Amino acid sequence: MRNNLSSRVSTSGVNRRIAAGPRVGAHGRTSPAAPESSLRLELDPLRLQLFLLTIFTISRVHLHYPILAKFRPLLLLSAVALGYVYLNPRTLTSRNVLALWPMKLVGLLAILACCSAPFGLSLGGSASFILDSFAKTIAYAFLVAMSIRHVRDLYTYVWAYVISCGILALMCMLVFDLSEGGGAVARLAELYTYDSNDLGVIMMIGLPLTLLLLAVDRGLKRWLLLGILLGTAATMARSGSRGGFLGLIAVGAASLFLIKGVSVARRVSLLAATAIALSLAAPDGYWKQMSTILAPKSDYNYTDLEGRSAVMKRGIGYMKKYPVFGIGIWNFARAECTISSKVDERNVNGPIRCTAPHNSFVQAGAELGVPGLIVWLALLLGLIIAPLRMRRRIPPPWRRGSVEERFLYGATSFFPIAAIGFAVTAFFVTFAFADPIYLLAAFLAGLYVSLDVRLRSESSAGSRDRRGVTSSRSFAGWRVRGTRQQPLHPSLNPS
Repeated sequence: MRNNLSSRVSTSGVNRRIAAGPRVGAHGRTSPAAPESSLRLELDPLRLQLFLLTIFTISRVHLHYPILAKFRPLLLLSAVALGYVYLNPRTLTSRNVLALWPMKLVGLLAILACCSAPFGLSLGGSASFILDSFAKTIAYAFLVAMSIRHVRDLYTYVWAYVISCGILALMCMLVFDLSEGGGAVARLAELYTYDSNDLGVIMMIGLPLTLLLLAVDRGLKRWLLLGILLGTAATMARSGSRGGFLGLIAVGAASLFLIKGVSVARRVSLLAATAIALSLAAPDGYWKQMSTILAPKSDYNYTDLEGRSAVMKRGIGYMKKYPVFGIGIWNFARAECTISSKVDERNVNGPIRCTAPHNSFVQAGAELGVPGLIVWLALLLGLIIAPLRMRRRIPPPWRRGSVEERFLYGATSFFPIAAIGFAVTAFFVTFAFADPIYLLAAFLAGLYVSLDVRLRSESSAGSRDRRGVTSSRSFAGWRVRGTRQQPLHPSLNPS
């Protein structure tokens, strides 16, 4: 299959003629396009709304500016985007994103979350979380996935996420102060966007995405990306998060071994710059705090009743007690105060802390049961493995091809690294039902669509070159009666 695919673009003459490929319009029509030296952002009304929605969702910058918060930008942008889509359905992709496995799993998790509510500890608590938060997360992920028609749309949303990380880094450097608190390290505290551990999840997804854009962008964009890269490293140092530090090591190691299409010297130099920025920005006590990773049994997280080890064991106990539907989405803290073993271990007159799971894997299993944990793990592992498998089916010339080809080829390396960054850092925070993993699923679905469009355009260009005949097809929108969904290009189907 791989040889057949490569043979379609093997001749240098065809490669030169189809380097840029035909452009795909808003309605799915194709037309010849001249080669482009750089990718451009797609900021038509729908893409602009989702671009801003991504920035507000990930950076939470509106929480710093009361005038912005008064307008409730997340709700406003979501409502406007949904209204625009209803009135202009042809602005969405013609592909059925529910036919793609990432969005199937996202939809299945939404169903399992709804099923967990009536069988869990508190129907009201689960229902409130679903209506107030999780339903919006799922809708946002599907809206992003459905709006990615081709590579430029995907490129636009990746930029939105990276800009969000830049905003967070800027705020952590200039707005939020360091505080020693009760620990030995001065670290960011009293943040009203994310706490210092949550920052690691966001930034360790953003770091690989920044490296992806650095591999294809030039000029002023590259200087901005370098600033965001260094700001990300400095933010991780100021956070004082050990989970974030482990995530940074995991992302760095994965970048050295999984990336193709970028020279080893360039990879090493960028990672070295990141390490230097981390060292220069490290506050007092940072390295001493990180050294405690090597002695986990002496840490309070291992010995204390409220430490992560004890919470994890209790969470596994909840999953064993409620194996089918779990204790209900967002009911972990309630379980800690009601059915937890620590209720008996505490003095009856002492306080009982309603502890969050502080581990996304434990959260998924305890709150959704064994089926929910399996589906959640399948989504996470798929986000790592599927793009790497996809890369083996991409024509090798794309590694040095047009900017669109290099972006798509690079995405099959950097998207898995972003998922690895999430997997490591999410082990220490409560992020099983937060936006990042579902946005990564939408990005991967968009990558499938973008690659499909590109491969079909190259096949079509090759046919025109051989026969001198141009064929075009118009795809109806999702609300148009009689819409015909095309299967993915054969090279993208699992073998």
